[in-house]
This record gives sequence, C-alpha cells and structure tokens, in this order.
Amino acid sequence: MYYVPDGTERCGYYECRKCGTRFLDTRIEDLLECPECGEEADDMELGPDEVPAEHEKSAVLTKVIEGAEEVELYDGLLSLAITGGNYEWL
Repeated sequence: MYYVPDGTERCGYYECRKCGTRFLDTRIEDLLECPECGEEADDMELGPDEVPAEHEKSAVLTKVIEGAEEVELYDGLLSLAITGGNYEWL
C-alpha cells in the first residue's frame, strides 16, 4: 500500500491524525499529506463553480528510521498489519 522502495536507507514513519493510517515515506518532514485522506479528497465530484479542496497535511512524523535493515523491518511490519498476512516470512 504505502511502502518505500527496496534498499531505502532512511525514511519517516507517519501516522495520520484524522484517519489513523500509518505509513512510511522517503520524504522526511514534520507533516505530510495522508495518502488515505488525500485520495478521498480527489474522489469528490465538483460542479463548475466549486473549487477543489486543498489537501491537508494531517500525517505527523512519528519516527525517523535509519538503516536498510530497520527500514525493511518496519516495511514488513506495516505490510503485515495492513494485510493480516502470515508472519512466518518475517
């Protein structure tokens, strides 16, 4: 869903204040736009006189993850949490 590319050495771990989505991103900023909430705003139909809603930065940087092994571990754990898959591959 919201993963970083293989071999990533440094990334941010984010949690959205609005919907609770947790994800990794290679950008490291205090606030980012949530991929889940941002998609919802894009799905709305607008009339000819309506202005599209601005995307709110609601995802807060929780932790900076450094080291390829650490990033891979968090990536795997998030994947497991999202899919509810088999943990034997970890």
